[in-house]
Amino acid sequence: MDKKFPIPPFDMETALQKVQAAEDAWNTRDPERIALAYTIDTEWRNRTEFINGREEVVAFLKRKWAKELDYKLKKELWGFRENRMAVRFEYEWHDEAVQWYRSYGNELWEFDPDGYMQKRFASINDLPIDEADRKLK
Repeated sequence: MDKKFPIPPFDMETALQKVQAAEDAWNTRDPERIALAYTIDTEWRNRTEFINGREEVVAFLKRKWAKELDYKLKKELWGFRENRMAVRFEYEWHDEAVQWYRSYGNELWEFDPDGYMQKRFASINDLPIDEADRKLK
């Protein structure tokens, strides 16, 4: 595999670049493209679901966006050290009944030496909101 720049160890500039690249990729809602940022054997915990490997990432993201419609995400770097990052995020989406939600959470990321994410642990809470209260459009 090629390198996925920027690569660790991260400094403030490269950590911010990595977070922005992740935000941009997830906002495409393209599971196959997004999965390419992760190692072949990536390990995830997303809420209560454990996901292993790129194929499971793609399947998970397809299920996610079949439920979470008109998804829009914002990420913020919380901290970093060497090959690890802590990220705060919020995203908005609606279900089939057009009930809007704002989902908040934190992610812990670990990267391999080539810049691919090998571990992603996400804790997420959902808040029902009125469409008029949306912040992310």
